[in-house]
Amino acid sequence: MSANYQHELVVLFGQPVAENPTGVMQEAGFAACGLQWRYLNIEVSPERLADAMVGIRAWGIKGMNLTIPHKVAVMQHLDEIAPDAQIIGAVNTVRRDGDRLIGENTDGKGFLRGVRLDANVDPAGKRVVMIGAGGAARAIGTELLLAGARELVVVNRTAERGQPMVDHLKVQTNGDIRFEVWDGAYTVPADVDIFVNATSIGLYPDVVMPPVDLSAAQAGMLVCDAVFNPPETPLLAAARARDLPTLDGLSMLVYQGVIGFELWTGAEAPEAIMKTALREALGV
Repeated sequence: MSANYQHELVVLFGQPVAENPTGVMQEAGFAACGLQWRYLNIEVSPERLADAMVGIRAWGIKGMNLTIPHKVAVMQHLDEIAPDAQIIGAVNTVRRDGDRLIGENTDGKGFLRGVRLDANVDPAGKRVVMIGAGGAARAIGTELLLAGARELVVVNRTAERGQPMVDHLKVQTNGDIRFEVWDGAYTVPADVDIFVNATSIGLYPDVVMPPVDLSAAQAGMLVCDAVFNPPETPLLAAARARDLPTLDGLSMLVYQGVIGFELWTGAEAPEAIMKTALREALGV
């Protein structure tokens, strides 16, 4: 009996992509499920994205991830965009349905799954403060509002970036969301249930504490950090020093990958194996 050497392919498009650890996590999941699948990091420049997307269709690629700088530009090359990805205005995952390519955004969903499963917190009815107004913040904010957060306060250094995002999400989700300018050290109010760092402050190698004061935080306030390297950021260390519950950025990264795995394969993702592989890849 001859062996079956055919592999299904999933790819990551971005520039750069060499250091992206997602493939290690996904291939560990494929192997654990006995799937003949491979995950390839492919560096694609912005001017070659259209050509690369033609290749995706021609080669029958089963799925994709997108990272900087393609999360918005890829949308014009897809057949359908999921409703929440339309609200976010960016796609980080593409799944194939027959000959059709459908864009999804799993970043916010991954964050939300971590809050519910790892932190055991339901965001419905909660007051949330989130610092940052970039792509991660837009995805996280969208999913929190769709999940029924009572209020979302977005805090950012520049109103030029923060206010338009807030205005957009208010219209698209009909949620209670407002903007505050971040000037100096930000003191987290005492009535906040969930605090989220959706900036890159604290990301390796610039491992620093964001200018945030947790001294007024109520007992039990969940402190979340989207930064995954290192998993123990200065913000989370400061929260733990005050006996506040925390959620690290590895949770979001693993769960967004888990959701992508399930969208592509239709199989239940081996979460524990994927998380272990990711931690080993990051050396943590």
